[in-house]
Amino acid sequence: MKDWLKKNLPLWFDGENNVARFSLPIFPLKTVLYPGGLLPLKVFETRYVDMVKECLKNETPFGVCLIRDGEEVGSAALPESVGTLAHIRDWDMPQLGLWHINAVGGRRFAIESMAVSRQQLILAEVVRLSEETAVSVPPELSACKTLLTAVEEKIGTDWLAGDAEPDNAVWLGFRLAEILPLKPSVKQNLLEMNDPIARLQILHTFLQQQGLSA
Repeated sequence: MKDWLKKNLPLWFDGENNVARFSLPIFPLKTVLYPGGLLPLKVFETRYVDMVKECLKNETPFGVCLIRDGEEVGSAALPESVGTLAHIRDWDMPQLGLWHINAVGGRRFAIESMAVSRQQLILAEVVRLSEETAVSVPPELSACKTLLTAVEEKIGTDWLAGDAEPDNAVWLGFRLAEILPLKPSVKQNLLEMNDPIARLQILHTFLQQQGLSA
């Protein structure tokens, strides 16, 4: 499969996100990765071990998409059409054939077409989606900041990929979407939204329904 990857996965990623369309290996998971999110993974299937090796060698990311149909292990699952670039930040190999990696969410992308290798690795042609512009959290949604601060005080900040930006509605919305017990379909919808205030409003309503907000 390494030869298949080398043939079909060009060195498209330039570090400046200037390439609009490109080829990307997809890792379908039963979780949603958001921009700026931290994703720890244990990688053991041959298709993903080879993928990780190629990503590390070429300093390129892979794509993470929520599974629409199928399972994480075995035959290639059908992924949702919108996912997030996953940049490998650090890794360890505690034993042969097993990788522990920490990936950080980058830009969102949309899948335009897919191919599947014999080893059931998905390679997709994708297009980058626009980044959301940072915007302040409205006072009426401040309960979202209060809740996240309480979470940080209780469990610390090791689950964060970088510095906290609680006044940035984009960052705050993605972090709350990560930690709140929402249905996978709801988490996917929040990923696909392009309005950070609307995303926060949805999350604020959920907090009110759960009695977590005044």
